[in-house]
Amino acid sequence: MRRSCALPRAHPPGLPSTIARAFAVIPLRTFIVEDNPLIYDHLATTLQELAGVEVIGHARDEADAVRWLRQAQPFELMIVDIYLLSGSGLGVLKAAQDAQLGARRVVLTNRATPDIRQRCAQLGADRVFDKSCELEELISYCERIADGSATAPGGLH
Repeated sequence: MRRSCALPRAHPPGLPSTIARAFAVIPLRTFIVEDNPLIYDHLATTLQELAGVEVIGHARDEADAVRWLRQAQPFELMIVDIYLLSGSGLGVLKAAQDAQLGARRVVLTNRATPDIRQRCAQLGADRVFDKSCELEELISYCERIADGSATAPGGLH
C-alpha cells in the first residue's frame, strides 16, 4: 500500500504563521536546489512553518547552485533535487563534497532508487527522501537536526 505523499498543512487553520514560527528558537539555515517553482514554494513554506527552517538560498540548476555554494553564507542544511533544469543534483553534491562543506546534505527526488541512494551517499548525502512518499520523514528529519537529535552527518539515519 502506498502512503499518502501530500505535504501536510503548513499550520492549523486560523493559526498565524508568525505564531507557528515562534516555536522555532534558532532557524535551521537551509539552501534548496529545486527547479520546479511550485514544489519549491510549497516545500520552503512548509519547512519554514513546521520545521524551523530558514531558507537562505535557492537555485534551479546545477551551475547556479555551485555558484551559490562558492559564495554562500554559512548554512546547516542543503536540500537537493537530482533532476534539474540543467545539470544534475549529483553535480551539486559533488561540488559540496569537494568544498568539504560541513552542512548536512539531503536529497529530495522522485526517483529514490537503490542506485540513486547509493550514488548520493558516495557523494556525501546524509539522507535521500522520495518526493512521492517521504515528505513527512523529511520534515521530521529537519526537526531533529534543529533540536540536535539527528544522527551525525553521514550517518544516513
